Amino acid sequence: MAKKKQSTTRRILKWSVGVFGLLVILGLLGFSTGLFGGGDNTLSVDAEDVERRTLTQVVTASGRIQPEVQVKISPDVSGEVIELRVREGDFVEQGDLLARLRPDVFEAQVERARANLAQNQATLAERRADLIRAESQLNRQRQLFEREAISESDLEESETNYEVAKARLEAAQFQVESARASLQEADEDLKQTSIFAPMSGTVSKLDIELGERVVGTAQQAGTEMMRIARLDQMELEIDVNENDVVNVAVGDTASIEVDAYPESTFRGVVTEIANTARVTSEGTQDQVTNFPVKVRILDPHNRDSDGDPVSPGELEAEEGQLAEPAAIANFRPGMTGTVDVFTETVADAISVPIQAVTVRDFTQLDISSSDTAETQEQRRSGREDLRRVVFVIEDGKAQIREVRTGITDETHIHIRDGLAEGLRVITGPYSAVSRELAPDAPVKEREDRRMASRRD
Repeated sequence: MAKKKQSTTRRILKWSVGVFGLLVILGLLGFSTGLFGGGDNTLSVDAEDVERRTLTQVVTASGRIQPEVQVKISPDVSGEVIELRVREGDFVEQGDLLARLRPDVFEAQVERARANLAQNQATLAERRADLIRAESQLNRQRQLFEREAISESDLEESETNYEVAKARLEAAQFQVESARASLQEADEDLKQTSIFAPMSGTVSKLDIELGERVVGTAQQAGTEMMRIARLDQMELEIDVNENDVVNVAVGDTASIEVDAYPESTFRGVVTEIANTARVTSEGTQDQVTNFPVKVRILDPHNRDSDGDPVSPGELEAEEGQLAEPAAIANFRPGMTGTVDVFTETVADAISVPIQAVTVRDFTQLDISSSDTAETQEQRRSGREDLRRVVFVIEDGKAQIREVRTGITDETHIHIRDGLAEGLRVITGPYSAVSRELAPDAPVKEREDRRMASRRD
């Protein structure tokens, strides 16, 4: 029984060795004939035609909506709010009364300053009379001195008294001017207890309530009471990266998408570019340098067909039915949005897909025809010679072409020099374009990709 089992095991082992040997022979034969495994080292790639198209370079950034004109209102004097005429969202005309502060203290200051002015005016009249008396005394003393009826010292004393009276009159005049200025200042402070709208617009923010106390000074900003804005003139302030802001110019057109209106796109124009950067996380690895850019919204907004301000949420009843909401968007300060700024457009530009352009070190390539004296020197010194290139398919081989590039859009890049229309450029795979491809390397296009390209 044991011998029979041993014989069966030997037979299975012989069959296994035979099958394994047959598989090895078939594998070697398949590799040598190129049946599988790519025995000829041909690389399968994706390719597209070099073609002419209109390219528009776009800079995209996000930001928040804000009024173009917005005034922060703070009091010039301190006091208690005893009257508040507006609510947030109200439309006001220039000169409308917004709020009043308690005027009692300032009225008392006005009366005090008025009394002080009257007192100084009385003193001025007294000093004027003293001057007239001193002048008459001096004239009499001069006549007596000419008749030698008094001594010279008596005359000098009269002259001194006259000069003193004149100086006192001048001082009294200055005191009257000072008192008049104090009265004017007190009167202005009293007027500042009534706060009026500096311009026509909407109360976009209200930070006070009736009965609150506010602080105001003439030298610096006091308590912010409210803000008045022109909501029919809105803009977005976006943060543009330092690498992109150099491509943006005042007057560039833009497309705006507001999160609150996902199905609408609004037109815009760049009106202002900051000269100073806004840096976040400064001094860390996460440091970001952006420049604020203001984009005006050109499409009508926050207004009805007659040009009157639209009250948020207001709907009119017509024949027992609610009217449809206005088609014009109702933007509010603080809404977020995304802006595409169209910085430059090139028509009829020779272009290729962005992924077709890569960078290669020419000192690492064996291209004797492209070697320059500078390249040879860099190769000897071990320095890099980086250039932008694309690979084109010619006679089943990849050929490297140095190119000069221009603007890009979302998918294509402008080739200023180095390519002609109609060539086939290799666009993928990424590993092949960026690392594996070498001049004269055998390549073939993927059939499925070629058919898709022809259909496009």
